[in-house]
Amino acid sequence: MNEAAADRGIDTPKRSLGAVMLPYIRPRPIAALLLGISSGFPLALLLGTMTFWLAKVGIDKKTIGFAVGLTTPYTLKFLWAPLIDRIRLPVLAPLFGQRRAWLFLIMALLFASVWMLGASDPRDGNMGPFVFWAIVVAFLGATQDIVIDAYRIEILPEEELSHGTANNQFGYRLGAFFAGVGTIALASSEGFDLGWAMAYGLTGLCIIPGIIAAFWAGPGLHEKAVRERPRQTAGEWLEETLIGPFREFFRRHGAWLILLFVLIYKLGDAMGQVMLNPMIVELGFTDTEFVAINKFVGFWGLIVGTALAAPLMAWLGQGRALFVSGVLMMVSNLTFAMLASQGHSVTWLTIAVATEQVTSGMGLTVFVTYLSGLSNLAYTATQFALLSSLAAVGRTWLSSPAGIAAESLGWVGFWLLTTAVAIPGMILLWILWRKGFVAESVRKAREVEEPGGRPAPAA
Repeated sequence: MNEAAADRGIDTPKRSLGAVMLPYIRPRPIAALLLGISSGFPLALLLGTMTFWLAKVGIDKKTIGFAVGLTTPYTLKFLWAPLIDRIRLPVLAPLFGQRRAWLFLIMALLFASVWMLGASDPRDGNMGPFVFWAIVVAFLGATQDIVIDAYRIEILPEEELSHGTANNQFGYRLGAFFAGVGTIALASSEGFDLGWAMAYGLTGLCIIPGIIAAFWAGPGLHEKAVRERPRQTAGEWLEETLIGPFREFFRRHGAWLILLFVLIYKLGDAMGQVMLNPMIVELGFTDTEFVAINKFVGFWGLIVGTALAAPLMAWLGQGRALFVSGVLMMVSNLTFAMLASQGHSVTWLTIAVATEQVTSGMGLTVFVTYLSGLSNLAYTATQFALLSSLAAVGRTWLSSPAGIAAESLGWVGFWLLTTAVAIPGMILLWILWRKGFVAESVRKAREVEEPGGRPAPAA
């Protein structure tokens, strides 16, 4: 396949719209959608719902901004991903296989922890239990992502990867939607008024779609590799587990530039997400207004944006699709600047939410498809965890001063800043694309490496 074709991610002539859209409803992409629902809800509870909750009970913006640091496990998950990749759980692994055994265990623990987080009310004046359970949920949510991301990549054949990833991101956003809008509606006095503990507990049931998907899709490619792996000494096992995934990745041309791009590409979008809900509260929107606009406008915007991602990549190619979606996400931040300048305007909130959901759904799907393509099938969990962890650093730590920026610049200035912050990532993407590293690194990931560092043809 030549470089231009590799960048487009296709090696066939242009297909009809129907042929492009049909893979969305195939069994394994549908399973990827269900897995996405379970993957998407924990982080949304910590970033979106938690910041809304803290703002409602009077916690100041600076504290809310740094509270995002509680999601640090999402930035460090590559540290324990090699163990998830290689350690087989007794009893569960023989029954369900490596990936699904870990998935079922983590989901059970996650459900209990989410319930405990909801019961740890920050209004009690004792933030200790609240912080503890937030960190536990973050750790388990990050570990669940390690398993789900690896399992998703392994159950999807190459010709369904972009559609399955799009479906997975749609499911992820659905899970985030349930955790955000749904949890607020369940807890709010303007909604079902169940209280935060019950609302969080019911949101924890979002693990169920992932369980259904795991039974439906069955074992992934990793299970065969585990069964056929030769016996190793302890030293060989440690070398392959802890060093192999990173050695293979850093042998690729432009590896360091790719990691820097992953780190900063969505930084502007991440800064905006941290302070969006506090701004909504400060502008005086009611819970009912916020839930209604997200429920109707945001939901359909999400469907449109996610559905357009795969055709966009087929039409423009991977590199161009990343660039176009990045520009569109910058535009969405400008709509929130307009909302901030107008104050309590339902019209501008509607426009901003619709724009954000369409562009973010499209952009995140394109971005995650790229990360999936970078992950070598010999080290799926570890390499994808490394890449997504770097993306999470931008969301968690580089964006944590967002509250200080909003306090200093005001809401309009803050949203203009988030737009400007996105520019370096776009410049770096242009450099990577011009040098051919976008396509080359994805091709390199298809070369499966055997233990000991010997390259072998991909299966």
